Amino acid sequence: MRGLVLGGTSSGVGKTVATLAVLRAVEDAGHAVQPAKAGPDFIDPSHHTVVADRPSRTLDAWLEGEDGLRRNYHRGAGDLCLVEGVMGLYDGDGSSTAMVAEALDLPVVLVVDAKAGMESVAATALGFREYATRIGRDIDVAGVVAQRAHGGRHADGIREALPAELTYFGRIPPTPELEIPDRHLGLEMGAESPVEDDALAAAAEHLRVDALLDAAREPPEPDTGDGSNPSAEGSADGRVAVADDAAFCFRYPATLERLRARADLVTFAPTDGDDLPDCDGVYLPGGYPELYVDELAAGPALSTVGDRASDGLPILGECGGLMTLAESLTTAEGETREMAGVLPAEIEMRDRYQALDHVEMRATDGTLTADAGECLRGHEFHYSEASVGRDARFAFEMERGDGMDGDYDGLTEYRTLGTYAHVHPESGAFDRFLEQL
Repeated sequence: MRGLVLGGTSSGVGKTVATLAVLRAVEDAGHAVQPAKAGPDFIDPSHHTVVADRPSRTLDAWLEGEDGLRRNYHRGAGDLCLVEGVMGLYDGDGSSTAMVAEALDLPVVLVVDAKAGMESVAATALGFREYATRIGRDIDVAGVVAQRAHGGRHADGIREALPAELTYFGRIPPTPELEIPDRHLGLEMGAESPVEDDALAAAAEHLRVDALLDAAREPPEPDTGDGSNPSAEGSADGRVAVADDAAFCFRYPATLERLRARADLVTFAPTDGDDLPDCDGVYLPGGYPELYVDELAAGPALSTVGDRASDGLPILGECGGLMTLAESLTTAEGETREMAGVLPAEIEMRDRYQALDHVEMRATDGTLTADAGECLRGHEFHYSEASVGRDARFAFEMERGDGMDGDYDGLTEYRTLGTYAHVHPESGAFDRFLEQL
């Protein structure tokens, strides 16, 4: 499957809207598109999924390693894989867009804000192309998509200013209907605030699909060419219940694929009043539990989770999952509700983010997702703060990142583990979890 990377000159330049418009344009031209996202984000991929009608792949060199990144890419399907970048093209020491493009040997289409420029758009793109040579990186900036560019003289001026080695792939017109609302963790999810279909279709008409397809390349195969992962061999012979609703919506497609490949998977929706189904293990992904504290407190699921945890059921909670496994959760408006009460912590929402980084954690003892001394790489991004009890036991020391208190992450009680960190299945964490069933 050939691919392209849509990289930006900076955060906020309009990469997500440009990506959605390209997805729509390629689909309208009769080609199947596999969306993907460079970096650990959950929100942008939810918008990809609405437009492309297939899950967006996560491509992050820190979370997955280069070979894991290639494996995850090759699990996708379609005529073209379109990878939306993260931040600016070269930004990020853990896994920048440039790192992902280089690992996959894919060309970069640079999204440039053309709102107040023509020749300067060409100068910017040329600088991004030549910077790769300056720093010794093999990054092929193939051309530009001009974001917020008008037609006529504006578009012609941009196209004519580009040197021969940079292709003009089209433009995204300035359209208010293409704006996506945001909130404290970023944009709103795709299912909540999809881009208006008519506006997206109109924007897609200004993109040069044939030129984009001609520029795409086939990436190298992973070392394990069949796409397998040695740590994932065999069956766990158990049933895993995964929370899946508006409060628990941050999970990677590859995680669900790994769980389905090795165990029976059943989903339940705590905010809709579902109780915990019969199972041998529970996975509570991240999301927005702070927006649904009343529904969570009123429903039966958290009480059942608390009872089953004390019986020794393996339970893994990530970020939002950690928050609901705690004793209480206080919203930004000051409303406090009781949660499952498994982990000795009280969670409060804050006005600004408390942590944002790629992380590395070393297990202090054997735990649900790692053996003693083993390191896991993940990602943290949260606005909540945890006040932990004196009897709290932590599973991980932080080698990089903030964790729960700057030094530790992973509250553990019974056979329950709650972390602020999200991990990818390429880390092996979910295979360890399945072995505990």
